[in-house]
Amino acid sequence: MFSFLGFGSSSTEAAPDTRTVNDFTLQSIKLEPMPLKDLLGDGKVALIVNTASKCGLTYQYTGLESTYKKFKDRGFVVIGTPCNQFGGQEPHSEEKINDFVCERFKVSFPMSAKLDVNGPNAHPLWVWLKSQHSAVPFINDVSWNFEKVLIDKHGKVYKRFNPVTTPESIEAEIDQLLMKE
Repeated sequence: MFSFLGFGSSSTEAAPDTRTVNDFTLQSIKLEPMPLKDLLGDGKVALIVNTASKCGLTYQYTGLESTYKKFKDRGFVVIGTPCNQFGGQEPHSEEKINDFVCERFKVSFPMSAKLDVNGPNAHPLWVWLKSQHSAVPFINDVSWNFEKVLIDKHGKVYKRFNPVTTPESIEAEIDQLLMKE
């Protein structure tokens, strides 16, 4: 089909999404810019998790920290993203969230400011994570706190895990991704 000044294209297919996780910036728990390219740009594997302080799954902070410490020297990062969209289970300010996770769970991995993972105000990172259909076992909105998304060394979604999947149970997959070129 003839195209004049960019009009009249016959293609109805959307262009493939070539973005990676490195194209996004979060706000840190300290309310400062946290470009993911600075955390992951050198080929790191990441586990991005929506978190909450008053959830029945909050104990998973222990496993997240343990898994982070186990693999961080090999190029692995956990990124916690607090969210108050599920049962109001993250009602606190960033300062209180930070105090809670550092004091109770000794968290040392990066944490973002509170954000939405679903709905019209969902953070663009989570919109993108949920749109990466080819690598995930399920699609659609985040179902609850502590849903996890594993990112490969190229900044692409490798796999998405439901909230009850513990960090320890996916360590073999993390190890496998860290060994890949």
